[in-house]
Amino acid sequence: MYIHLGGDVLIKKTEIVAMIDLSTVKKNKINENFLKSINDNNKYNSISENGKAKTLIITVGESYLSPISSTTLFKRGDLGDTALGTYDAKQTSRESSC
Repeated sequence: MYIHLGGDVLIKKTEIVAMIDLSTVKKNKINENFLKSINDNNKYNSISENGKAKTLIITVGESYLSPISSTTLFKRGDLGDTALGTYDAKQTSRESSC
């Protein structure tokens, strides 16, 4: 399955390593330094036409700055709660007892 990142860019869902909401990056110094390193070394493809990127998508081969929110991208890719790092503790408990 492919995910549309904006513009005319499609990537394979299986190649996604991380999707980072850029509004949260600035809340952590380590993340902010990581983003600065990517910017300084031009190690990304900017899809945002107006320069207002919302999400950093890191794939196996490349990185992209997308104008589309990470929430929308998660929905487009049908990545679900596990991709967001959340889980149902009760469901996990039931599965492990089977």
